[in-house]
Amino acid sequence: MQTPPFPHESATLLLDGPAGPLEVAVDPAAAGTAPRPLVAVICHPLSTDGGSMHNKVVTVVARALRELGIATVRFNFRSVGASAGNYDSGVGEQDDLRAVVAWVRAQNPGCGLWLAGFSFGAYVALCASAALQPQALISVAPPVGRRPWDFSQVQPPANWLVIQGDADEIVDAQAVYQWLQALPAPPQLVRMPDTSHFFHRKLIDLRGAIQHEVRRWLPDGSC
Repeated sequence: MQTPPFPHESATLLLDGPAGPLEVAVDPAAAGTAPRPLVAVICHPLSTDGGSMHNKVVTVVARALRELGIATVRFNFRSVGASAGNYDSGVGEQDDLRAVVAWVRAQNPGCGLWLAGFSFGAYVALCASAALQPQALISVAPPVGRRPWDFSQVQPPANWLVIQGDADEIVDAQAVYQWLQALPAPPQLVRMPDTSHFFHRKLIDLRGAIQHEVRRWLPDGSC
């Protein structure tokens, strides 16, 4: 499979991934914004529970960043949509993420990298951060305390935002807060009251929280 160029308009394409083709959706910075020298790669929730790059939380994260002038890349992990392969409990999915990031960096050598992930995608992005060294990381409802995912060895960047709903019915919010408090360098934490795992009726608030918290990390200029 040939390596496709990085599109300058919204497009869906296939990359050559470690388990076969990976389905990728690229969206430029929102119209009317000044483009930043950044590309954000966003990881979706659990594949076996219907998670995909079209998940509403994932698309809201992408929209929030695009409105700040950041190009975004969403992609389907192996076994989802047009992406080949089988679900691999987060191990192979990290390989998928690394393949997407390698393509993004090769196609955009003047741009920095941000990572983001929701639920299972937050776990994958956190685990891959030590190797990928993003300039910033956004973790939405990381599944702390849920087996088989081990958060004990993650190495997030200094610019790290965690957003967690207090009424999350899937992830134990208190387990998340206790884990963060025990870290030597805790992240910027946004606790959202009366908010479920999928941010029902809270998606606009999620978008606003992301934009408010990450704005100070934005570089000037363009790629």
